[in-house]
Amino acid sequence: MGSDEEVDVVVIGSGMGGLAAARTIAQFGGKRVLVLEQHYTLGGMTHEFSRAGRFRFGTGLHYMSASAGPFLGFMTDGRAQLSPLPDEYDALHFPGFDFAVPAGKERFRERLKERFPAESDAIDRFFRTTRWAMAGLTARNVLASFPDGVRKAGAPIVERLFPSAFRLLRDQVARSFRDPRLRAVLAARWGLYGTPPASSAFGYHGAVPLTFFMDGTAHPVGGPQELNRVVLEILRRYGVELRPRQTVHEVLLEGGKVAGVDVEDTATGRRYRVRTDTVVSAAGVRNTYALIGKSHELADLPEERSAVMLFLGLDRSPAEFGLRGENHWFMPDLDEPDGVHRPPGEGTLYVSFASLNNPAARHHTVELLELVDPKVVDQWRGTPGAERPDSYRKFKDELTERLLARLEERWPGFRETIAFAELATPLSFETYQRSVRGSFYRLAATPQRLRSARAGCRTPVRGLFVAGQDAWGSGVVGALAGGLMVANAVLKPRQLGTMWRAIRSGGITRDAAGPWEGYLRVARIEVLTPTVRRFRFESLDGGTMPFSFVAGQCVKVDLPVAVEPIERSYSICSSPGESGFVEIAVKHEPDGLGSGFLHKDLEAGLAMRVSGPHGEFTWEPGSAKGTADPLLLIAGGVGITPLMSVLLAAADAGHTGRVVLLASYRSEDEVLFGPEIEALRSRLPGLEVSVFATDRQGRIGYDELLPHAGPATRVHLCGPAPMMQDLIGRLAELGVPREAIRTEAFVSGRSRETRREKAHAIAVAAAAAGVTKFMIGTAVGAPAFPCSPGQSVLDAANAVGVALPQSCGEGACGTCRVRVLCGAYETDDRGMFSADELEAGWRLACQTLPTGDLVIGQ
Repeated sequence: MGSDEEVDVVVIGSGMGGLAAARTIAQFGGKRVLVLEQHYTLGGMTHEFSRAGRFRFGTGLHYMSASAGPFLGFMTDGRAQLSPLPDEYDALHFPGFDFAVPAGKERFRERLKERFPAESDAIDRFFRTTRWAMAGLTARNVLASFPDGVRKAGAPIVERLFPSAFRLLRDQVARSFRDPRLRAVLAARWGLYGTPPASSAFGYHGAVPLTFFMDGTAHPVGGPQELNRVVLEILRRYGVELRPRQTVHEVLLEGGKVAGVDVEDTATGRRYRVRTDTVVSAAGVRNTYALIGKSHELADLPEERSAVMLFLGLDRSPAEFGLRGENHWFMPDLDEPDGVHRPPGEGTLYVSFASLNNPAARHHTVELLELVDPKVVDQWRGTPGAERPDSYRKFKDELTERLLARLEERWPGFRETIAFAELATPLSFETYQRSVRGSFYRLAATPQRLRSARAGCRTPVRGLFVAGQDAWGSGVVGALAGGLMVANAVLKPRQLGTMWRAIRSGGITRDAAGPWEGYLRVARIEVLTPTVRRFRFESLDGGTMPFSFVAGQCVKVDLPVAVEPIERSYSICSSPGESGFVEIAVKHEPDGLGSGFLHKDLEAGLAMRVSGPHGEFTWEPGSAKGTADPLLLIAGGVGITPLMSVLLAAADAGHTGRVVLLASYRSEDEVLFGPEIEALRSRLPGLEVSVFATDRQGRIGYDELLPHAGPATRVHLCGPAPMMQDLIGRLAELGVPREAIRTEAFVSGRSRETRREKAHAIAVAAAAAGVTKFMIGTAVGAPAFPCSPGQSVLDAANAVGVALPQSCGEGACGTCRVRVLCGAYETDDRGMFSADELEAGWRLACQTLPTGDLVIGQ
């Protein structure tokens, strides 16, 4: 066993419930929280996986309430973006008839009355009972977070007050309605929480399909992984440590109290112990009790169902078959609507079309889910995946064929669109989810569970709590609520008051001074020249843009060129006064991954993850119009894009001062924004424009600058690095103060790859020499800080909280200027400095990679 560590709280599992508990305890309790995840990916069932280099699949989150409520708003700081499913979001298919579930409880009720008019009064009574059952489930779950004495006293009272919550779903619909078709419709969609009508408590059914989903449904923009990414980013901000590939073998007890956990780092095989007096397990009640040797105490809880899931990648859109993104539920018959006694592949089947509901999806996918008895794979249980016999492969192939046949029967020709298929069985969920016998929703949603003292966030062990679905209910929001119940049990009353006020606010408002991050829709793509295109981004709902910017700033765009996106910075060329969109113009660079995707693959309508605004290459109109100092704008090629924004801002502000634009291009065919600039002449009386085609006139030099540059001139210079380095020197010769020259380089994304290659080589060389860190000192006498071999000066400073000016992080904006006074390093100057400045040691911190100890100044 390795050396001990010590933290305030250990969370086992990084599902949404564990992460909710981790955040609330860290944020409102001020505790040091460590999250241990057995999988190599954090996020539980919100994570995704990819196949065939292009298809992305969710593992557990298929759709959610369109009004996700304050819980999700809190966990994402209000950053969750949801794309609504069609109004009729669930299509139910029974033998002999179909029923489409509309958004809105009243519309659903009215449609039921239209289809079943003889049972109109019964329908009204049923919905009143549903509200009462939902209230009973809530009361029971909140009570379960209270100390044992309070729970024991209150549990019988809750059941007496809310008997319908504890009644079987099958019995509730039977006593409510005579028509078997109406019973079938209202008992359908039990797959949302995983327990068939003959076994499930009506409280769970009333809560999930008949309450949470009634206002309509939605899919996360960017997929479930986008929720995961945002939540993990926020947790790190609160100091929560997250470790994947960590298996907890035992929860240690001393004197009936939690004392710590024994852990194995499966990546290295190291065993170690973490001392703590509080453990939150988001691994499910069964796994949790196994960790303390008390599995026998759960013998009264019924076994859970597992699932088979078929993941399909398509070559064509499902919309060709009239599908709009609604979910489809196939029930085998009315007498046995759950189909639980049928062979796998013939029971109740759920089919979702995530790619139709995710505007950021590039390739089309379909996911099929059928809940099954985990015994269907008993004969192969316990055998390693690579060693399972041919009979297992045959089982999967035959099951896949049965599922595909059901799709083909409904939508003839569907099979021809399938480019990829992969089936997950209960053994898959055992392996990746680590659930007992592959249970898909953890504990079965039965009356026995509601009555059990073991099914909730508290355990008999002091300091041991259960988060996630088993502490509240099914699904991502249900798991999240389970994490909040743990906070209810752990935090002090004053801290709880602060927490619930924050949750009720539904998330924080974005700091207007910081960059916005989220998805925007590509509204238009316009060809400007043979090598340059302009791209317009709008908000997903077509309304006002979620951020404003200053002329000269840029946005960062995630480009899905591979399984993992790459990030690129692009200057905004539209006016800051335009609130409905932002535009960028991008040149296609040979072999450029980012520009190649934008020019060849991007289509209007796709949503892209964007952050902004960024950058300090800014200009704002002076308060005294017409009296400002001369403004000189110098562009090389596509470097004119941020300067177009400057010109538009000046025109919008009624600027009457002198504005000079010098723009150079390789040839006249590459001249950009000619019509736009011509139109600006009438709005900018002081505008002077000179365009240079370098194949005929040569480059902009001293003579071209001489009539326009002087000590009072303000300069914005943007273009290729060699051009900028030369012109900075020429401007200095003409007396332009260096602080009056703003620079921004247009650089290829390949330079980032070059920097990574250099960083790797430096790290390898340092490891061979036994060097683990370099030290970076400052000229002002502040303490030196460490830099890992391969880190840039900027990254090293950020890691230890040393403040350096910064913006883009990739050498485009020139904000992170530092002066290297001594020491060895590799760098790329990006054309941000003149030859004299380079001689004086000025470098960009984001591009400078130490190869020894350094001393820097500013």
